[in-house]
Amino acid sequence: MSLRTKLTLGLGFLFLIIFGLAAYNSFNIQQLSLEADRVLKDNYDTLVYCKNMLIALDDMRTAVSAQMLGADKSIDYYSNLFQDSRSTFERNLTAEKNNITEVHEKDFVAELENSYNHYLNLSQQLDKGSGSPLVFFNNFVPTYLSVRQKILEINDLNMQAIERKNITTRKDAHAMTLSIAAVGALCVLLAFFYFWYFPFYVSNTLSYLADKTKELLKKVDIKVEIQTKDEAFILLQSINMLENRLTREDGKN
Repeated sequence: MSLRTKLTLGLGFLFLIIFGLAAYNSFNIQQLSLEADRVLKDNYDTLVYCKNMLIALDDMRTAVSAQMLGADKSIDYYSNLFQDSRSTFERNLTAEKNNITEVHEKDFVAELENSYNHYLNLSQQLDKGSGSPLVFFNNFVPTYLSVRQKILEINDLNMQAIERKNITTRKDAHAMTLSIAAVGALCVLLAFFYFWYFPFYVSNTLSYLADKTKELLKKVDIKVEIQTKDEAFILLQSINMLENRLTREDGKN
């Protein structure tokens, strides 16, 4: 194998180490980022849905309460507020039903839907005037509190899941950091071996050839006075001296 081929393979090996380290680190960072996104996305969406349902639930209660107490604003205003809030609540409830990610979350959502349907029926009764203040305080308010509590339970379930997954993600990040450090250390050792071996190999080869050439020049009575430590330069100058000597001898013949 020629020296050029060996140098090419050595440089290719060094490039492969650098590329492999960069690819490995990029892969691990991307995996960690994807895992963090998975932790946040689904559970965070549920938190948003719960927040929207709580706001809509409170607005529905406000509309029903205002109508029961005979508020100053027109009936149409509170009727529209109730319908808009109902639409918002049911839209977010449907979104949450399609975003089940945790154990028992499906059961909590089913309980929420049942409580909400009961709450909606009571709201419509009061809105039509078929309910009495007794129904409002004995049935409507407890049902409102029940719906609110079930929303908070779903919210808490996902908050705990985020915290639990966050701990797992931190552990994975720590493991990935150790893995990257180990691979990096291995690559540094390989690169160090390359930087130590190849200059040593090339230098020894050139030094050996330079010494042999100088010995050859001495055998043919050519004085060597080269004041340098550059083996390649010594070798080149020695070859030139030998070539000049041979050229002169050929000219005499």
